[in-house]
Parts: sequence; structure tokens; C-alpha cells
Amino acid sequence: MTKEELTTWALASGWKMIGGCPSLCKPSRPGEAIVRLVLKATVANVEIRKPAGRWEKVSGASYAAIAPDADSGVPRGLGLVSIQGLSRLMQDNRDSMVFAAR
Repeated sequence: MTKEELTTWALASGWKMIGGCPSLCKPSRPGEAIVRLVLKATVANVEIRKPAGRWEKVSGASYAAIAPDADSGVPRGLGLVSIQGLSRLMQDNRDSMVFAAR
């Protein structure tokens, strides 16, 4: 996948652009990112914000190693499926986007 394809997937899956990065927020604080997808020139990194406010890289891969899942479309290679609670957070963000549009 390319940087543009990852960005398009993220925005369609409930992520929002915050600070120039596709990000996920807590439903109770929609303007404050707690997970972000940092898309650099050759690699993509998933970072989670710790309670102290620092960002910690939890996974990363080169664009060549990232491919969409045939069934769900979730990018494989970034560890998005294995990070506990991320799929629930993505669903909460997607739901809040749907209900905010109404």
C-alpha cells in the first residue's frame, strides 16, 4: 500500500486528520488524539499516546510490507489487528462520525 492508500483507508474507517496524521480519539474527547498513524517517506508507524502525554511507537512497517486484508480491507503488516482495543476504538470513532453527520 502507498501513503495515499493508507490515508484513504484510515479516513474511511473512522480515523480523523489531527496534526497532519490520521488519528483516533476517545469518544469523550473527540479533539484529542490517542492513537495516530505516522506516515513517513518510506515507513508507516502506529503510535499510542501514553498517560504522561508522550507518544510511543508500537508497530511499524515499510509500505512494501503493508497489504490490505482480502476480507476486511484492514492493512496487514502494521499490527492493527493485534493491538488490543484498537478495533473497538476504530468502531467508536466510526460511529461518532456517522451520528455527527446526521
